[in-house]
Amino acid sequence: MINADTTVFESLESNVRGYCRAWPTVFTTAKGSWLRDEEGKDYLDFFAGAGALNYGHNNDVLKRSLLDYIASDGITHGLDMSTGAKRELLETLRDTLFTPRGLDYKVQFPGPTGANAVEAALKLARKVTGRETIVSFTNAFHGMTLGALSVTGNAAKRAGAGVPLVHAAHMPYDGYFDGTTADFQWMEKVLDDTSSGFDRPAAVIVETVQGEGGVNVARAEWLRHLAGLCTEREILLIVDDVQMGCGRTGPFFSFEIAGITPDIVTLSKSIGGYGLPMALVLFKPELDEWSPGEHNGTFRGNNPAFVTATTALRHYWSDDALQTATLAKGEKIARSLSELAAHFPGVSTRGRGLVQGVVFDDPSQAGKVCQIAFERGLLVETSGSTDEVVKLLPPLTVTDEELDQGLGVLAGAVESVCGGMGAIA
Repeated sequence: MINADTTVFESLESNVRGYCRAWPTVFTTAKGSWLRDEEGKDYLDFFAGAGALNYGHNNDVLKRSLLDYIASDGITHGLDMSTGAKRELLETLRDTLFTPRGLDYKVQFPGPTGANAVEAALKLARKVTGRETIVSFTNAFHGMTLGALSVTGNAAKRAGAGVPLVHAAHMPYDGYFDGTTADFQWMEKVLDDTSSGFDRPAAVIVETVQGEGGVNVARAEWLRHLAGLCTEREILLIVDDVQMGCGRTGPFFSFEIAGITPDIVTLSKSIGGYGLPMALVLFKPELDEWSPGEHNGTFRGNNPAFVTATTALRHYWSDDALQTATLAKGEKIARSLSELAAHFPGVSTRGRGLVQGVVFDDPSQAGKVCQIAFERGLLVETSGSTDEVVKLLPPLTVTDEELDQGLGVLAGAVESVCGGMGAIA
């Protein structure tokens, strides 16, 4: 039983708080794949800051560079001034990410969140094309600000805007019709029919794996078809890699598996390495039509995040070791979850790399599994339109032993909730 003193949170913090309701304890320290609360209980973290902690909590390599920078009185707040930390980051992005992949991108520093990056990407697409509409997909999630909400699918989140969400159109994501309707049939028809009433959009924005939408995975061939459709019709392609980038699916960019080159890419969450707020918008040089200061933000120059981002890129992405390990761990989880699901009717799995989901036909079971897992020392959250998916987002640095432990806890939680329907041999 959790006996944490949460009085001040309940009396002073807004009702909008969410995660603390599912995990009613007070966390005090964290290291690697673990958090500890003030009662001394340890929790294995398969949440990783909603994907902001791909390299774990208080990663020693990143911590050292951060402490050294702070101790040297390095710039903390720099707006968009040129700083040594920013120069090193830009050089590292070029040398470690862009050049080896044959990518030619300009780099924009918006405000420090994923929603900031999405807002900037939408504005740039509209500015460059002179068009208004942005196409997004069913079950998409791109952020909680108005522009990002307009291209988000979830009705409850959209309702929070309080105003009409306009200049956006939603199309079926890969697998939305369960294979009963040909992919892109509707989208291609309305784009090419001059009497459809559908104006040619400025851009299409897509997640290659929809995390908040329920761990929906787009096939590589679907992504290639989408990229081709955009190219043929002179529509910009935006890949939202805020949660699925930075190695979450294996390669640094989640779209690499499809062999496509988006016009615009948004990054945040783990791009700062240490969990420090930071976001980037990457785009092809010919799209750089911004005027100075046309899009800005007070905290777009979070230099400590530049430092840890640079260290993370150099340490983890100078070779393919992390990518290889992530893919192997993802296969390990997928096998374990498939074996688990086979014991229980109405339970299935899906995912890619180190984003994996357990899907329940009865959505109420997913929440119960997460609650029991928490009580037994494992942090996992739900996702999907009806919270029907238990989503696993462990740090990429998680060990095999930690994976085994977490998967064991999860299996026990599923057995407790669904035990009457099946049994684990």
